[in-house]
Amino acid sequence: MSDLAKRCIAELAGTTLLVYFGAGAAAITLMMARGTDTGTPFNIGIGALGGLGDWFAIGMAFAIVIAAVIYSMGRVSGAHVNPAVTIALWATKRFPAGDTGAYIIAQLIGGALGSLLFAASAGMDAVTIGGLGATTPFPGIGYSQAILAEAIGTFVLMMVIMGIAVDRRAPPGFAGLVIGLTVGGVITTTGNIAGASLNTARTFGPYLIDSLLGGPDLWVYFPIYIIGPIIGAVVAAFFYDYITGGEAKAA
Repeated sequence: MSDLAKRCIAELAGTTLLVYFGAGAAAITLMMARGTDTGTPFNIGIGALGGLGDWFAIGMAFAIVIAAVIYSMGRVSGAHVNPAVTIALWATKRFPAGDTGAYIIAQLIGGALGSLLFAASAGMDAVTIGGLGATTPFPGIGYSQAILAEAIGTFVLMMVIMGIAVDRRAPPGFAGLVIGLTVGGVITTTGNIAGASLNTARTFGPYLIDSLLGGPDLWVYFPIYIIGPIIGAVVAAFFYDYITGGEAKAA
C-alpha cells in the first residue's frame, strides 16, 4: 500500500470519528429536545431549550474527538480532517497539489461514513428528528451572514492550526488540545448562527445520509459550508505568513 493511500485512510478514519461523535452530539441534543417538547422543529431545539449549555456540550464533544484524532493520527496524515485546512495548506505551498484531491475525497467519504454509522447506531430518530446533526442557518440568519460566520470561525481555527501545528517553532505536544478547544469555543459562540460547521466534510456527511435515508433535504445551504470555511482558512493561512514575515515557512 502506498504512503498516500495510508494517509488517505487516516484522513477517512479521522473524519469518520469527527462526524460520528461531533455531529452525533448535535443529533442527540435534538432528539433529547424533541423528547421534552414534541413541537420542536428540526434544528431549532439546539439552544432553544438548553441555552448556551447545548452548544457548550456539542463543542466539547467536537473538542475531545478532534484532540483524539490529532494525537492518534496526526503523525500519519497530519490529521487535516477538513477540506478547508487541506486547501489552505496547498494554497500556501505547504501541501502537494497531487495529494490535495485525494485528501478531500477521503475526508468527504469519512464524513458520510460517520453519519451512516451514527444512523445505524442511534436509529431513524437520529435522521428524522436529529437530522444527523446537519448544519443550517438558524431562523433570522441570512445566507451571507451564515457565510460570514463560517468564514470567521474557520479563520480563527486556521490561525491556531498555523501557530500551534504548522509553525515548527511551536512548542510540541499541545496541538491536539489547543486545536480541539478552539473548535469547541467557536462552536459554543457561533453555533446558533449557522451551526458552526467550519468544515465542508462535517456538513457533507449528514446532508448526504439524510438525503439517502429520508431525512431533511438541506442541500440548498451546502454552498455556505463550502465558501465560508475555505475563504476563512485560506485568508488565515496567508495572514499568518504575512504577520510572521514568512518565518514560519523558513523555520
